[in-house]
Amino acid sequence: MRMLIVDDSNMIRTRIARVVQGGALAGISIVGLAHNGVEAVRIAQAARPDVVTMDLTMPEMDGIECIRNLMKLLPKVNILVVSALSDKSTAIAALRHGARGFVAKPFSDDELRLALLDVMDAKP
Repeated sequence: MRMLIVDDSNMIRTRIARVVQGGALAGISIVGLAHNGVEAVRIAQAARPDVVTMDLTMPEMDGIECIRNLMKLLPKVNILVVSALSDKSTAIAALRHGARGFVAKPFSDDELRLALLDVMDAKP
């Protein structure tokens, strides 16, 4: 499985990559790291990821708009929202637009790992 990590925080991108590459999630290769939605769409067009972790609050293009664009581009992509927004309506909007799971920041490595496993098992 190919994975794209989208977050405007370098620290969060690095942490998600570390959890994924730490061996607990076999068979996932990271094909891109994006710091906003515009960059995410550009990388997704070339790399065709199977799984995307998506922040919601980013410059240039926010996570909801990016989810809409990715779902048009890759209708079977599995998106896990990773966001500090504990606002339920925003999470529901993300799910309505095609995201398949949600993890709130701050998260533990185990919370992230379990959420990614759930999203990877989700059928479009």
